[in-house]
Amino acid sequence: MKNLIIIIITFLISIAGFSQNKFGNPEVDPIQIQQKYADWWPYQSKKIMLSRDFTALDADSKEISKESFLNELVNTNYIPIRLESNDSIIYYKLFKILPKADTSIKATINQEAFDAYKNFKMEGTPFPKFSFTDLDGNLVSNETMKGKIIVIKCWYIHCAACIKEFPEVNALAAKYKDRKDIVFLSLAEDTPEQLKTFLARKPLSYSVIPNMKIYMNETLQLNAFPTHFILNKEGVIAKVLPNYKSLEVALEKESKL
Repeated sequence: MKNLIIIIITFLISIAGFSQNKFGNPEVDPIQIQQKYADWWPYQSKKIMLSRDFTALDADSKEISKESFLNELVNTNYIPIRLESNDSIIYYKLFKILPKADTSIKATINQEAFDAYKNFKMEGTPFPKFSFTDLDGNLVSNETMKGKIIVIKCWYIHCAACIKEFPEVNALAAKYKDRKDIVFLSLAEDTPEQLKTFLARKPLSYSVIPNMKIYMNETLQLNAFPTHFILNKEGVIAKVLPNYKSLEVALEKESKL
């Protein structure tokens, strides 16, 4: 009987190990990484993009929906860790936050996941109808943009994170400059006068729409900046993204569809 129990326990351990290794091992130690916020944040900010397409795994390495994965991060005590993988599929797995972990980690994860969940729920819905005039006097509307992929950057002059990514988004616009079916727009809170003065010092290679504060706050209900949208050629929101890094990955995928 004792030998039978040992055999059963060994079998269960091997099954648990297979469930983990089937998708790959964690690329960092899930326990060690959550000891200090200063150690965890560089990993989180560089390796975890909750806005991207990924295969979501729960704490038992079972596949779950992205919506369920984000819900767990918002409402419970988990951190996401990427698993090592040789294929092109990205695997994120939930790991329990330990009682002695830095409390700032949980707070930051909850907020990032809340924003990611809100953005995720917008994807697949039609972008609100619009008719804007940019700083050069050009009319920009759903009708004039029909049949094009539209990349939209939402920002304002005093948003440091928005300005910091100007070189990267300008390079992205340059990369796709020969794609006549891809348009780069930006919605800014500020007045035309403020924007013209600011952009003379820090150019942005997007068509810039001024006075968009009410539209972004009330129609789009944004609470984080920058926020990027990718609209497909049918005017449906394909992706909502928090930064240039996520935007670059998503646009490369959308541009090939």
